[in-house]
Amino acid sequence: MAKIVAVANQKGGVGKTTTAVNLSAALGVLEQRVLIVDADPQANATSNFGIDPGSVEHGTYQVLEHQIKATEAIRRNAAPNVDILPTSLDLVAAEIELVDFKKREYMLKKALKKCHDNYDFILIDCAPSLGLITLNALTAAHSVLIPIQSEYFAMEGLGKLLNTIRSVQNLHNEDLEIEGLLMTMYDSRLRLSNQVVEEVKNHFQQMVFKTIIQRNVRLSEAPSFGQNIITYDATSTGAVNYLNLAQEFLKNNSPAEAVQP
Repeated sequence: MAKIVAVANQKGGVGKTTTAVNLSAALGVLEQRVLIVDADPQANATSNFGIDPGSVEHGTYQVLEHQIKATEAIRRNAAPNVDILPTSLDLVAAEIELVDFKKREYMLKKALKKCHDNYDFILIDCAPSLGLITLNALTAAHSVLIPIQSEYFAMEGLGKLLNTIRSVQNLHNEDLEIEGLLMTMYDSRLRLSNQVVEEVKNHFQQMVFKTIIQRNVRLSEAPSFGQNIITYDATSTGAVNYLNLAQEFLKNNSPAEAVQP
């Protein structure tokens, strides 16, 4: 049965999609079967795998509203060992349309049930908001991975997200856990970056991943070519960072069977 991990933070520009896409690709390289679910109306994860969101007729929007089965919308082999449930800009309408559905918070959880046996991990790329689609992701997930940029406003909004997670635990998904906090956009040359990392580690301690994602030009370039960083430049700092994160992620989830780097 697949472990479902929501990559979430309502603050924009913190590296959610970059992390969801490249962690899934890195896990694929480590021979894990992965499904990435694009649950962001901006459809960046979809385009990051070279799929034009405008060409997506069957995607997360139709799956959320149970118009089709998830297995009918999944695109196979977006990267080695990685499939994707893509989305289009139409997903933004789901925020309004799902309001009238019974058990609207459970629509994604129900839709993904038949995918569990096909994958080791399902990663959900969430929108930069705490709306109904993100609530569906948190209700469906076993854990939440929270990217935090190594910049001045790193902690901004984090308390609200943690409160939302607690509410989901109380009302919809008592088994939801925090997978970890991931520091992104780190620049070792900047004193501020080092201060922010230390502050987050001091406050959250063991909840913070040891792996830190550094600022990297190749990592920023890859999406414009419709590629993940492993495919675009496997020797880059960004690729090495995400391969290290995948290794740490696997070790946290199955210590006895972790793949050696």
